[in-house]
Amino acid sequence: MSVLRELLKDIPIPKMVRIRQKFDASKLDNPAEVLAEELRKPGAIDQIKPGQQVAVAVGSRGVANIALFTKTVIDAIKAAGAVPFIVPCMGSHGGATAAGQREVLHHLGVTEEAMGAEIRSSMEVVQIDQLPNGLPVYVDKIASQADAIVVINRVKPHTAFRGPIESGIMKMIAIGLGKQKGAEACHQLGFKYMAENVPAMARIMLEKLPIVFGVALVENAYDETCMVEVLPAAQIEEREKQLLEIAKSRLPKILFDQIDVLVIDYIGKNISGDGMDPNVTGRYPTPYAHGGPDVSKMVVLDLTPETKGNANGVGTADFTTQRLVDKTDLAATYANGLTSTVCAPTKIATTLENDLYAIKAAVKTCNILDYTTCRLVRIQDTLHLGEIEISVNLLGEARKHPDIDILTEPYEWQFNSEGNLI
Repeated sequence: MSVLRELLKDIPIPKMVRIRQKFDASKLDNPAEVLAEELRKPGAIDQIKPGQQVAVAVGSRGVANIALFTKTVIDAIKAAGAVPFIVPCMGSHGGATAAGQREVLHHLGVTEEAMGAEIRSSMEVVQIDQLPNGLPVYVDKIASQADAIVVINRVKPHTAFRGPIESGIMKMIAIGLGKQKGAEACHQLGFKYMAENVPAMARIMLEKLPIVFGVALVENAYDETCMVEVLPAAQIEEREKQLLEIAKSRLPKILFDQIDVLVIDYIGKNISGDGMDPNVTGRYPTPYAHGGPDVSKMVVLDLTPETKGNANGVGTADFTTQRLVDKTDLAATYANGLTSTVCAPTKIATTLENDLYAIKAAVKTCNILDYTTCRLVRIQDTLHLGEIEISVNLLGEARKHPDIDILTEPYEWQFNSEGNLI
């Protein structure tokens, strides 16, 4: 490391200021109450019959209020006289094991005790059909034996492809309910065809499985619930297209078009399927999606505790820390690439001993003539963009932006004795 320290010792890190980015903050004051009302609509809970075994499909993302929404649905099913149980609906996540997927739900607060319903976790699937292109259509065996299925998910832009249906109820059905085998099948032909294959698989599953309704959630830029709709099975596809456009308009973003260095404190599967949302960073794992800022060099510093060592997405960055690498569960990380067929994000980025040198390395390589002019942005993660840090070189733009407030005077970053940010 002495050679690297020598190469980086004179690289300056600019002074920083904290700013507030302002987005549309409208949200639901009582989202569980709104969901309870939605469940009373025709075509929703009235389709559940007494005595039925009802599978409630819950995913792995850090969806706002997910435990609250799950409990509300379970309580409504019980009130209808049926027997709800929870099925992990997350493709290959949780290390592609039944125990791992149960653990993911626990981290989200979705436990048997809190929900008042059994969690039935298995990776066993059954094939119910195949697409004309030959791709098999799989479904969780336990869910397939239920009398009714309910799917809960957030609708938002996907991180690797574009289409009228991206990430939402339809993807949750096709990939989440399909478990590892279904996710693998849907990704088999690559993201180039995902915009076709996801809805095609979901349509077959909607036709052949007792999916009663979906609970579609939309969040604002502050990771708060702003819309809840219960969609009867026949309405899921068309309404999801409209909700996706609303979700895109609510997406948080970094309010600077060009960034020399982007520092991200945490990545993880609870933040995004890609560890960090490419819609925010502008760094996509495939050529089939676009948008976001032009970032020259990107640094990721650490993993969230909730990701359980899954560092998928670190390969999208240019630099990382030994701390992150030491926490990485390679098997869980590689399972993502082997399932999705997109392996670049599971590679380990160029690794430096600590935060200080990882950030200096990014500044040194960001292709600017004068390092002191570095346009540097630091965010906690891609879900939390309300308050962020920017270098003094971005202050001129920030002062002119109507949706930015400057919160502090310029200051130097402080590092501890191990060279990590305090």
